[in-house]
Amino acid sequence: MTLHPTQNPIHQNNADQVVIGLFADDNNNQHIAHLDDAIQQQINDRFKNKDFTGQSGQQITLYRDNGQQIMLVGLNNNDKLSATALYDTTHKVVAAAAGSRCQSVALYLHDQDFKNIDADQATKLVTLAASHAAYRYEDTKSFKKNNSHELDRIEVATNDATAEAFRLAAGMAKGINATRHLGNYPPNLCTPKYMAQYATDIAHNNDDCDIDILSKKTMKKMGMGALLAVAQGSHNKPRMIVLSYNGADDDRDPIALVGKGITFDTGGISLKPGANMDEMKYDMCGAASVIGAFVAAVELKLPINLKVFVPAVENMPDGKAYRPGDVITSYSGQTIEVLNTDAEGRMILCDTLTYAQEFKPEVIVDLATLTGACVVALGHNAAAVMTKTDGLYEEFKAAGEQTHDRVWELPLWDVYQKQLDTSFADMKNIGGAPAGTITAGCFLSRFTEGQKWAHIDIAGVAWKDKKEGATGRPVAMLTQYLINKSRA
Repeated sequence: MTLHPTQNPIHQNNADQVVIGLFADDNNNQHIAHLDDAIQQQINDRFKNKDFTGQSGQQITLYRDNGQQIMLVGLNNNDKLSATALYDTTHKVVAAAAGSRCQSVALYLHDQDFKNIDADQATKLVTLAASHAAYRYEDTKSFKKNNSHELDRIEVATNDATAEAFRLAAGMAKGINATRHLGNYPPNLCTPKYMAQYATDIAHNNDDCDIDILSKKTMKKMGMGALLAVAQGSHNKPRMIVLSYNGADDDRDPIALVGKGITFDTGGISLKPGANMDEMKYDMCGAASVIGAFVAAVELKLPINLKVFVPAVENMPDGKAYRPGDVITSYSGQTIEVLNTDAEGRMILCDTLTYAQEFKPEVIVDLATLTGACVVALGHNAAAVMTKTDGLYEEFKAAGEQTHDRVWELPLWDVYQKQLDTSFADMKNIGGAPAGTITAGCFLSRFTEGQKWAHIDIAGVAWKDKKEGATGRPVAMLTQYLINKSRA
């Protein structure tokens, strides 16, 4: 499926299906007036008989003489239309088109003045929702046709003012699809070695990109004890993947993105329950997200320098696995008492955060499916941001609002730090049940002292259910953040 902008008026658009959004309180859509008399009469009849009133969620399909479908979609009253409603409506429409005979669809849902959504945001929402709805995972299916659809072209209405918003959203969509592929790919195939090769292909296929991959042997020499402790129970050797994109002058400090890359998480010796353990293939969605943001940044040729760090590790309960009670020395030199081997994400992240600082980044942002407590706190609607850097959360919040990929702040107050105290090491790797998401952030903060840094827990947003799988969130927010940084 490919995304395309279109400035053609509706009556000149040759897509199999053309989708027009109509308000319940204003049916005078500019596009309808340009349609032929026969289709206009059909529309007038539907309004007159109240078969269609423009209420939210209403859909009705009419047919032109040439067989083209004209779908009218209700948007409710203009002042009641929200970003969520526009995204969800677009997603529903495109999903339906993907299940039909249509090979192409043109979206004019947003090509009018909204009271609560600006034109750029509306264009991004429609583009992102359309791409998301058309996505199909087929990588490991032998009968791909059973899961595919005929839809191979989506056109999004633009004008001179919104063309750039579409371009940016299309770049985000490419990154999101890369993230969804990695997240959905099964753990017997999506190993640390596969992730390293996937990243290598990205670097080799794009200008201004480089890659460095640290082996287990190299990391052992460097002293990355926390990361290697998690890896030691698996036959799949760990990798430290460092992707670089040089889109700005060499003297500009890079932005560093760190993504948790647990390609499968059994919990280790602190074994997880068997029910739904298959979903632990998604425990590398932090890594998938930063790789997706990298893909988007390269696609959009953003004028920034970017470094992406992916500690790719598998957490298994082998006879060599690390144990509760072990004391591990991290790459920073700080010691960690392991009380739960299922708190492994912070173990691989702490060494990676220490390593990332050696590249003198302007800011470090880590993303991780780190805690189930985050899902309890925020559900599946927002990722959690924790930072001690003034103004940094507001930058992510703004980027999330621009793309409707929202985040919310949780505190990193020092009062929570005492939950990590232990008599046997500098810290323990869990803080107990209260405020589990926050104490995980507190743990990571001990490895980022003096650094402009933010931690984003994406456990509630990275995947949805067994049908949809990986969502690709929060790549749109993260890419928008990079876009905003490139303009600063």
